[in-house]
Amino acid sequence: MPGRQELPSTLERSSKEAQRTWIKAHDSAVEQYGEGERAHRTAFGALKHTHEKVGDHWERKEGGRKAPSDPQSARPRQQGGRSGEGVDEQASKEHLYDVAKRLGVEGRSRMSKAELLDAVRKENRSKTRSARSSRSG
Repeated sequence: MPGRQELPSTLERSSKEAQRTWIKAHDSAVEQYGEGERAHRTAFGALKHTHEKVGDHWERKEGGRKAPSDPQSARPRQQGGRSGEGVDEQASKEHLYDVAKRLGVEGRSRMSKAELLDAVRKENRSKTRSARSSRSG
C-alpha cells in the first residue's frame, strides 16, 4: 500500500516535507522488504535523520541538522538499540529547554539534559494520545 495511505497520524499533522520524507522511505522499504512493520520502522528511521517529534507532530531538527537522533536510528537493524521516540538526543540542552517550554513542561529550568529528554518524550506521548483521542471522538 502506498505510503500516503499508511501515513501515521503524527505525520498527518506535520509539514509536507516530513510527510514526503516518510512516504518516500516507506515506499522504498515496501519494495525491498514488503508491506508491514519493517517498512514503517525504516520510514521512521529515515525521518529521524532530519526531523524530531515535538508534541503531536514532526518538525525539522534544530538548525536543519541531519544525523541520527537516537542509538536505534544510528545502527543497522540487526544491532538494535534504544529509541529516542523521535526526540533528537543530539540536540543542545538549550534547544531541548525551548521544546520543553513550548510543550509546557513544568520545572524545566532545573532539569539536566537527560531529564529534559525524558520530559519531552513523556509530553510528546501525552500530546499524541490527546490528539488521537480528540480525532476519533
